[in-house]
Amino acid sequence: MCTAITYKTADFYFGRNMDYEFSYGDSIAVTPRNYPIALRFGQPLQSHYAMIGMAHVADGVPLYYEAANEKGLCMAGLNFPGSACYKTPVEGAKNIPSFELIPLVLGSCATVDEALELLKGAVIVDTHFSPELPPSPLHWMLADKDRAVTLEPMPDGLRVHENPVGVLTNNPPFDSQMVMLNNYMTLSPYPPVNNFSPSLPLKPYGRGAGAIGLPGDLSSASRFVRAAFVRANSVAGESEEESVGQFFHILGSVEQQRGCCRLGEGECEVTIYSCCINADRGIYYYTSYNNSQITAVDMHREDLNSDRVIAYSPIYTQQIKKQN
Repeated sequence: MCTAITYKTADFYFGRNMDYEFSYGDSIAVTPRNYPIALRFGQPLQSHYAMIGMAHVADGVPLYYEAANEKGLCMAGLNFPGSACYKTPVEGAKNIPSFELIPLVLGSCATVDEALELLKGAVIVDTHFSPELPPSPLHWMLADKDRAVTLEPMPDGLRVHENPVGVLTNNPPFDSQMVMLNNYMTLSPYPPVNNFSPSLPLKPYGRGAGAIGLPGDLSSASRFVRAAFVRANSVAGESEEESVGQFFHILGSVEQQRGCCRLGEGECEVTIYSCCINADRGIYYYTSYNNSQITAVDMHREDLNSDRVIAYSPIYTQQIKKQN
């Protein structure tokens, strides 16, 4: 499963933990403005906004897990098994295969408002990218510096939810996650006061007691609450180093360690990678399960008028700086 968040200091940041038991063979991919984005149910986008993100590149096509475009619009797809409902293509409708949603939206739109206008009447369809790559059941977080929404393909169509917490995990659907968040409104980063009984001399016996009751398990519902609490109360300086570092600390509060979520046959779900995109500057930062050093790829150091995708293999081997 996964967790995605937004964060804002001097700049706007967007990113996620990718939690799974294996990697599909990923690349940090820059799609330049003149790379033709093919569409199964429409004319290709011959010219569009440039974007950067993590993708599985299949037959030269970047299938993005998350990305940001040069205008600062960001989008991530997260696993939504048992809830995502894709349709068969509808004649005359605005049919969009799930794997095309991120490149179409980020290639065409500069803001969340523009994206929602583009998606009016859209039908998210179950078209396969290839026989070997059927559609994954997903929902998406879409965000810019001013607004975040959650998009969920449900039996009654594509639902749009305002996302004031700037967090998305997996199941249950987003509106249920928000309702359950009410159960934790008493949590606080400050020391608790005694509301139990005025006749009992109760007081905290250690720091951090205001957050007693914050879920600590790895379920998506608990990760939603924990990420929302940590993000909402997180304090960071406005420098790039402080902001990026704090972003990874927020994601670290919900990361998955090998062995704690076992799937059978020796497989474990882990946080394969974590990423933080400075959406204002187009810089993609990442760490991986076996490499905690932050690595960066800057889309503006590439030729963004090119017609070819630029891809970098993630550094998955631990990098250790030896001080003596």
